[in-house]
Amino acid sequence: MIENIDLSLVDWSRAQFALTAAYHWIFVPLTLGLSFMLAFMETIYVKTGNPEWKRITKFWMILFGINFAIGVATGIILEFEFGTNWSNYSWFVGDIFGAPLAIEGIFAFFMESTFIAIMFFGWNKISRKTHLISTWLVAFGANLSALWILVANAWMQYPAGMHFNPDTARNEMINFWDVLFSPMAIHKFLHTITSGFVLAAVFVIGVSAWFLLKKREQAFSRRSMAVAAVFGLLTSIFLVVTGDFSSRTIAKYQPMKFAATEALHTGTSGAGWTVFGIPSQTEETSMKIEIPGLLSFMTYYDCDAYVVGINDLLEGNAARGMMSAAEKIERGKEARQVLKDYKAAKKNNDEAVEKRLRAKFDDPVFQEEYFKYFGYGFLNNPQSLVPNVPLTFWSFRVMVGLGFYFVVLFAVVLWLVLKDRLGKRRWLLWLMLLSIPLPYLAGQAGWIVAEVGRQPWAIQDYLPTAAAVSQIDAGAVQITFWLFAAIFTTLLIAEISIMVRQIKQGPKEV
Repeated sequence: MIENIDLSLVDWSRAQFALTAAYHWIFVPLTLGLSFMLAFMETIYVKTGNPEWKRITKFWMILFGINFAIGVATGIILEFEFGTNWSNYSWFVGDIFGAPLAIEGIFAFFMESTFIAIMFFGWNKISRKTHLISTWLVAFGANLSALWILVANAWMQYPAGMHFNPDTARNEMINFWDVLFSPMAIHKFLHTITSGFVLAAVFVIGVSAWFLLKKREQAFSRRSMAVAAVFGLLTSIFLVVTGDFSSRTIAKYQPMKFAATEALHTGTSGAGWTVFGIPSQTEETSMKIEIPGLLSFMTYYDCDAYVVGINDLLEGNAARGMMSAAEKIERGKEARQVLKDYKAAKKNNDEAVEKRLRAKFDDPVFQEEYFKYFGYGFLNNPQSLVPNVPLTFWSFRVMVGLGFYFVVLFAVVLWLVLKDRLGKRRWLLWLMLLSIPLPYLAGQAGWIVAEVGRQPWAIQDYLPTAAAVSQIDAGAVQITFWLFAAIFTTLLIAEISIMVRQIKQGPKEV
């Protein structure tokens, strides 16, 4: 347990942030993917001059606008929570974490917001090509916004490009490019935005299927579905590829999270991948069905490779040069004590002690052997390093299973579109329509893996979540949690009702 911390405050702060993030991610992915699909549809209109493509573009643009407006509201609240609920976190790493968020607000969101007005209100007022450029810039702006947000999140998973300043007790950025181009940032960005592309493609296919079931807008639906099927098939395949790279990156930089996704307690060579099983927080998975050697191959391209387990990380593994969690905690406490002594020496004007301790923070040996484990010094129990194994295990499998389902779905839809056989497969049209919630489920499952899987860390290895909260009353956070829950739920219901009403009206004549 971390000293002098109200654990109910930590729990409610985490719950409020999770609530806001979960609702925010309901709106964001459709914006990311639909913006590019609008650009593709309008490009076809400009190239062909066919007014039907303008009609198609304007219909999906209205749905994009509804979703975009509500998504902005939740995103703003999410960023404010870093200052209200997580002020210790903001103080400790604000110099680094704030940079990509500032870039997102000043550059990417500004560009997106500027050209979205031209995209909506510029029809018949500017040239076709100029309007098309504005639509493409909205698409790039939306995804640039996502880039900077995801870079910030990736830095929390794998802190890079920083240096700790003992005089301010803050981490400071020393290399922006290390933050931007860290392996975690690249893979997280590509995998996350691609999931948004897949969601938008499923959404367009599902809505188009509804029109076909109602025997309305046949040409409109087939054309929309053709674009969505091609876009969805390409991006879903890429989603699987980026997911593979992301998992390998997690295995390298966040081995505890990786072990939790597989419920692997005992490290082993030639580890199999569990297709199904009953995971446990402390014991090996029971009743499991696994593919021998597949986990080792997926992780290291070697069927006989050793995959680290939870017990290796807790108890250590001398044969593989792995330190125990207890030792890391002790070294972290020593690093924290050096910082406390240094601050005391400065306060007491003890220059000799101050100079000696200050030199330690510039000593590569001290950095590697002690300060590297600074965050562990906040902890007392090695078991607190283990995230919720069953939740992480099942969330990962929901995400992976649905990812492969989308590849098959898009392939079948594209084949039927090309063969002009959609009208003969009403059961498949119903499947397309009922598939709309599935990419939302997959996206939420992915974020559970990312965020629950790295607990107890706010910043991997450097700052536990319990040490990152603001020193405020837990009751205040509890009240705002329920207020936000009510507001976000109302916004969601409002968006769904407006979207459904707009879909029922159908595309307008141009």
